[in-house]
Amino acid sequence: MDLPTQNHLTQLRDLLSYRLRALRSEIDAAGQRRMEMPDGGPRDVRDRKEDAAEAMSSGIEAAEVERDVEEMAQVEAALRRLDEGVYGDCLDCGEPIPLQRLFVQPAAERCAACQAAKERLALHDR
Repeated sequence: MDLPTQNHLTQLRDLLSYRLRALRSEIDAAGQRRMEMPDGGPRDVRDRKEDAAEAMSSGIEAAEVERDVEEMAQVEAALRRLDEGVYGDCLDCGEPIPLQRLFVQPAAERCAACQAAKERLALHDR
């Protein structure tokens, strides 16, 4: 298995930093859109379909922001692991996460086997 070189770590830090900036921008834009949303017009102008569509859109955007906030926390944690010198080590088994996985999923906390086991356990616990 290839271990990350300093060049790889620099590239991965750049990927993580870029993603963090993108997530912050998406979250800020969603907040701005929410502040600009009209409260609605007179009841005779709006109908139930418009109300339902607006509620659905608002709910979808809230879910997207929630997902972005969660991903932002994962990216920030990956950047901290980079700073601490433990980036790329699986949190569960301690083995190095393959470099190919890190370039596909730079915020990965676990190797593929441990991640799959965690997901199976989560499904079982539902």
